[in-house]
Amino acid sequence: MEINCLKKKALYKCCTEKCCLFTLDYTTLPVGNYSEEIQKDGTLKKVVKENFDFFNYAGIHRPVKLMVRPKIHISDILIETELSDDLTAAEIKVSVETSAPVDQIKISLYDQEHQIVAEVQNGIAKIEKVRLWEVLDPYLYSAQVSLLKDGQVLDCYEESFGIRSITISDGQFLLNQKPVYFKGFGKHEDTFINGRGLNEAANLMDMNLLKEIGANSFRTSHYPYSEEMMRLADRMGILVIDEVPAVGLFHNFTASLDLSGKDNGTWSVMKTKEAHQKVIKELVKRDKNHPSVVMWVVANEPASHEEGAHQYFEPLIALFKELDPQKRPVMLVNILMATPDKDKVMDLVDVISLNRYYAWYVDHGDLVKGEAGLRQELNEWQEKFPDKPILMTEYGADTLPGLHSIWDIPYTEEFQCDFYQMTHSVFDEIPNLVGEQVWNFADFETNLMILRVQGNHKGLFSRNRQPKQVVKEFKKRWTAIPNYYYKKK
Repeated sequence: MEINCLKKKALYKCCTEKCCLFTLDYTTLPVGNYSEEIQKDGTLKKVVKENFDFFNYAGIHRPVKLMVRPKIHISDILIETELSDDLTAAEIKVSVETSAPVDQIKISLYDQEHQIVAEVQNGIAKIEKVRLWEVLDPYLYSAQVSLLKDGQVLDCYEESFGIRSITISDGQFLLNQKPVYFKGFGKHEDTFINGRGLNEAANLMDMNLLKEIGANSFRTSHYPYSEEMMRLADRMGILVIDEVPAVGLFHNFTASLDLSGKDNGTWSVMKTKEAHQKVIKELVKRDKNHPSVVMWVVANEPASHEEGAHQYFEPLIALFKELDPQKRPVMLVNILMATPDKDKVMDLVDVISLNRYYAWYVDHGDLVKGEAGLRQELNEWQEKFPDKPILMTEYGADTLPGLHSIWDIPYTEEFQCDFYQMTHSVFDEIPNLVGEQVWNFADFETNLMILRVQGNHKGLFSRNRQPKQVVKEFKKRWTAIPNYYYKKK
């Protein structure tokens, strides 16, 4: 019986009861400061001051589609894979949720050439001689799920999946039992033409540029990216670090710039727990089957050095672990003032992830001091957590395209080259450092503030995706670094 299936469309749609809110405050994610001002003419002006450093576009960012489906339909599909010890065979478990009981659920597994490889019986099948999903060498299988009644197909859906394993061992991140080195970026869904609006051609261009310079990964900073981008990463073998929209978890944005590390009482005013639980549940439910997703991020740059941080994040990290059938590693992206002696949450996570700006926000323009400070802190983290991998999730320097100098002057393209040469020399000394993700892939729009001149200019590419001088240096470095077995321990 030939069955025409719906392919690669979202089964799960996020709850939308809050989608029409226009304010950010201490109960929402992301976080903002909402206030109202009475103008001279008596009118009310609503003001939202965001706690984060990117432009939070208004409007509808992604396609809105009306889907018609039968009363009895597939609600969700969960695909779990378990590899044999020698990685040559895999047991596949497929669980299906339906809107109502059905007579029969037929599940067939297909290879990448759409040749049938197994029929699922009682929810389980075995594939011999598996092709693994590898970094930049992906292989995708698919599960075709059909609901039947009296021999008639009520609903049908086809879900792609990859077979691979993820483990943390001896301070290394292992994919298919091999130590990975992450080379890539923090990004933003931001282009000059589209803002944050979905453009699949722009997505493909970004991923092709990423691969062209030898990168293999990106983080969905600071919110979940489109389903189209996630599927593209699956097909291209690009590693994705998947982040909930938990950004701005500071008393206010000014407090996030205070490098003294004092306690601003953030966790006494934050009322985001309910929203945080909700976005974790939604992200895992949506992205659980993507082979490209190898880690979860519970928050970006929260006040993790302040009292109350441990109590706030412990149940949220546990929730990720509880919900994710694959038990992917969970990390919290650490802000620069949450140093090893002040941070209160890194004992809870699987990977130490750091945003550090030595010689930029710290010792601005001084590459010698920056190198010493970066080396000292990375060694301190490794000594404190010798069994945990360290990932540099942000490092960078604002650079204006076309600005040049024969001296090391910040904002010039020459300084950007020297800045990265300095940081990379330190990275290569740290055995537990398993990757480097530049901030940022491309220049992006931000809110109006004294720190920003038409946006953030830390990109290796300009906002219209023209390469800066440093791109050549990155291509040399990253094409020379293998995806596996870079660091020797």
